[in-house]
Amino acid sequence: MKRVYTCFCTDVIHEGHRNIIREAGKYGELTIGVLSDAAMIRFNRFPTISFEERMQLVKDIPEVSNVVVQDDVMYDKVIEELRPDYVIHGDNWQEGALKAIRDNVEGLLKTYGGEIIDVPYTYNEEVKRIDTRIKEKLAMPEYRRKRLRQLIEIRPIVKALEVHSGLTGLIAEKTIVEHDGELDQFDAMWISSLCDSTAKGKPDIELVDMTSRFRTIDDVTEVTTKPIIFDGDTGGLTEHFVYTVRTLEKMGVSAIIIEDKTGLKKNSLFGNDVVQTQDSIENFSAKIAAGKKAQLTDDFMIIARIESLILERGMEDALNRARAFVAAGADGIMIHSRKKSPDEILEFCDKFRAEDPKTPIVVVPSSFNSITESELAAHGVNIVIYANQLTRSAFPAMQQTAEDILRYHRAQEVDSRLMPIKDIITLIDEI
Repeated sequence: MKRVYTCFCTDVIHEGHRNIIREAGKYGELTIGVLSDAAMIRFNRFPTISFEERMQLVKDIPEVSNVVVQDDVMYDKVIEELRPDYVIHGDNWQEGALKAIRDNVEGLLKTYGGEIIDVPYTYNEEVKRIDTRIKEKLAMPEYRRKRLRQLIEIRPIVKALEVHSGLTGLIAEKTIVEHDGELDQFDAMWISSLCDSTAKGKPDIELVDMTSRFRTIDDVTEVTTKPIIFDGDTGGLTEHFVYTVRTLEKMGVSAIIIEDKTGLKKNSLFGNDVVQTQDSIENFSAKIAAGKKAQLTDDFMIIARIESLILERGMEDALNRARAFVAAGADGIMIHSRKKSPDEILEFCDKFRAEDPKTPIVVVPSSFNSITESELAAHGVNIVIYANQLTRSAFPAMQQTAEDILRYHRAQEVDSRLMPIKDIITLIDEI
């Protein structure tokens, strides 16, 4: 009997999957691969049920002869082991980022004469309803909030992208790329005080109040499912910070990062060019401890951002603060630098990791942007935040468009570099 293979990355079996199973039965004995959690997260979405439950879901299908684990979105290993005569899949992988997977399968099957069977993708109200329900479940606070901790355990390094609106949230949510035979996407979103303030036309001095910033979170959470890391600046007064923690936790935010400075906020990248006051270890530790005491779940993370390298206080001061803040209850340490070279960041990471192998390390490579994620991970970094790139790329593009419309007294000259309205509309999901 001929061997047929397909791979499922789903939390529920709907009519689309049943249609593939019916088609597969026409060609031979069916083996289904269940995509591992790590692989599923990398290119698709976070599962809403455990891997064991997803395996059992497929095993319970009467027409399925065998169930295997597929550890990668690409099929190299599974095709080498199973050598199926046919690989069956919905025809939605014929374009877009998924086409890279189809090309991979096609090349592997050609080596021994196997074939691809493209089944028309099932578009109906049942499938739409199930997909919508899964997205809504992923967006619920109790599921979203714990996802950052889960990602840190699963991913070699968690990639967070700055967002400041529902639209930029959708960009972070839906952008998937193929490069060198791999599919990748962002894991989380960073709601920056700088970018939030800039989007509102206000200076980055904590002028935009928390109520307004919570509204930005609302806009993002309404249309996305990925975990959120919130830029909390200094955290404000300890008496206020505890309420911020409670509110963020209820909203489903996964983490807040607060910096060990006091007084009127000045952007860190100015360093000592402007007056910046670093908080004492004792005061900041007390703020962390108060925040941890206030939170109601074990999911929420308070991450301490250390400004010692920015303010040129030295490596030992940064390490002393890291030790103290972890002892006070910090769930992670963010270390920052304004130097073009990543050397001092890597030195901190190596020294901190030598004495603390578990506490997550966060970096924001805005100045030292030549370093890659894999290089950071090799030095123990768990989260990398691309903290302002969407804002910085949007402003010059919009300014140039405005100038050209004024220059030519019409919009024709700018049209070639504009995203079609229909593409923007398709990015936004309809209920």
